[in-house]
Amino acid sequence: MRKDDCIFCKIANGEIPSTEICENEGYRVILDLGPASKGHALVLPKEHYDNITEMPEQAIGEAFSLAGKVGKAMQHGLGAAGFNLVQNNGTAAGQTVFHFHIHIIPRYENGPEMVAWTLGKAEPEELKATAESIRKAL
Repeated sequence: MRKDDCIFCKIANGEIPSTEICENEGYRVILDLGPASKGHALVLPKEHYDNITEMPEQAIGEAFSLAGKVGKAMQHGLGAAGFNLVQNNGTAAGQTVFHFHIHIIPRYENGPEMVAWTLGKAEPEELKATAESIRKAL
């Protein structure tokens, strides 16, 4: 399914021009117009899913497998020292375009710090209760 009013559906299906890295039957990988670093790319499924919770497991696997291949190519082709895969779900998580996508962000030696957080602390009983709450919802 595609959504007529979704900009990422239009980009993924070639209706809006983009700088493409690669494409297959189900996905298009493009360079991000507002890159966090040189080579920052997006994996876009051609079918519309608002977020990962709507996707079939096979499609999730295909998307992340493709992201890994592109990340490896960034290391070889751009000299990246590593890469981040970032995938946001929901406004509170930073999602701004509600079409599933994976950011592949190449990281370079001595580059800017990004995708970092301050480590918190949780007691064993709190961890146990949190895990139980998640298990019950599965």
